[in-house]
Amino acid sequence: MRKALVVISALTLVAFALQFIFAAVGGFTKPAGDGAYALHSVNGMAVIPFLTLLTVLFAALAKAPGRLIGLALLPVGLVVLQPLIAMLANGFADASGVSTPLGLTIGGLHALNGIIAVHVVVGVHRAARKLAGLVPAEAGVPAREVEPA
Repeated sequence: MRKALVVISALTLVAFALQFIFAAVGGFTKPAGDGAYALHSVNGMAVIPFLTLLTVLFAALAKAPGRLIGLALLPVGLVVLQPLIAMLANGFADASGVSTPLGLTIGGLHALNGIIAVHVVVGVHRAARKLAGLVPAEAGVPAREVEPA
């Protein structure tokens, strides 16, 4: 079960990396229509939450420490926060629908929150690898002995 946790946490990490790619696809699509961010939305609202919940399930089944299970659950909250940040940013557009500096600043928090979520998922994957015993042993470099003064 621990190796399965490593695999599912790696898949979750891949989904988060793809999320940034899909955001770029939406940002660079010309002309930008309603579907420009479709891949970003589907991945962020369906694939990532599903994989994150599977990671939590596999962590529990692998009898991972409670800290790792909690850390695996944290991206769910961060993902739920994402559309709220986006809606808030869009709420600060002017009457004609043009972004305002405040709206763009809040929109930047959407990206920052995504970066934080990726950082958490990397931590979960590292902890899963350690739990499964897949982390290579230290190189065995001896510590330098300090000579008495």
